[in-house]
Amino acid sequence: MPEPAQLEATLTHLSQLISYPSVSSESNLDVIGYLDEQLRRIGARTVITTSEDGRKANVFATLGPDADGGVVLSGHTDVVPTTGQAWTSDPFAARIDDGRVYGRGSCDMKGFLAAALAMGPHYASRQLRKPVHFAFTYDEETGCLGAPVLIDELMRTGPRPSVAIIGEPTSMRMIEGHKGCYEFTTHVCGLEGHASLPDQGVNAIEYAVRYLHRLLELGADLRDRVPPGSPFDPPWPTLSVGQIEGGIARNVIAKDCRIEWEMRPLKQSDADYVMERIDAYARDQLLPAMRAVYADADIQTETFAAVVGLDPEPDSKAIELVGALTGSNTTDVVSFGTEAGLFQAAGISTVVCGPGSIEQAHRPDEFVDISQLEACLAMLERLTVRLEA
Repeated sequence: MPEPAQLEATLTHLSQLISYPSVSSESNLDVIGYLDEQLRRIGARTVITTSEDGRKANVFATLGPDADGGVVLSGHTDVVPTTGQAWTSDPFAARIDDGRVYGRGSCDMKGFLAAALAMGPHYASRQLRKPVHFAFTYDEETGCLGAPVLIDELMRTGPRPSVAIIGEPTSMRMIEGHKGCYEFTTHVCGLEGHASLPDQGVNAIEYAVRYLHRLLELGADLRDRVPPGSPFDPPWPTLSVGQIEGGIARNVIAKDCRIEWEMRPLKQSDADYVMERIDAYARDQLLPAMRAVYADADIQTETFAAVVGLDPEPDSKAIELVGALTGSNTTDVVSFGTEAGLFQAAGISTVVCGPGSIEQAHRPDEFVDISQLEACLAMLERLTVRLEA
């Protein structure tokens, strides 16, 4: 069990972190400032990287020797909105009740950030032979936009960790694999006019529906692309349409239509299969028909996220380490996405393991069990022996 002081520090940090409403649509500079200050206070060497507009930031920090290797504890600082959700208390004021901490981000994933911060003074007081790093990022929820900026800087300047623990809520289970996540907006641009003269316009909604129908056909095709023994639920790559919006009135030929959609491939070839075929359909069939009426008609797809999956690694250093720290010898996979695949693609052995259940994430009255925070602290405390070896 962790020391009472470590749990108390975790709860204090978590309360403070929840109080920062770091919704992805807003700046996260306040919460990054707090994390940076706490890490520098214990002697960590910190590096800040920012988004192009300067409204978002990551912090990467190191304790111990200035060398490659060691372990990075990573998590995102952004949270999803609370708009329209029926909370029974202020979502940005931590509430402790019946062994749980309630608040937006308590589970996903400020609980892990708080535990890592609470362990910081402990690591700083020891003679570490391997470094421990902290990587806290922006905009994971909107497409893992911050982690690539942090990792690019890390690969350029170092140090390069050997193992990454991504503290997403897994109920402290070791997750060795997850699907990728690609998010798109397809814009269909036509020619408006009076609905009584449909042949003189290009109805963006009509062409969007044709595009959507082809997308759904490709989504059905993905069910046949199941590798033997796929451990995922569902076992196939998935495609989903989340929103379609267009037009201004019943009697006006729609000039514009927008489709919001996503897919979750098991491997890159799944994504390539969909994109090659939907692009060919738009290019070879839809656009010629549209431009026969209006030369400037267009179909453009904007990519908002292209998050690589986490592939199970043979002889994974990360699984070996976290298995020893938690006493577990089993692994699992999940269908939700994380930043783990980005660290893995950079050559860092990676596992997802953190406090709380994904079933509580993104919901009103989000919470993390204090017992889960204690289990996380116990894992991080046991890490000390590995860092001193």
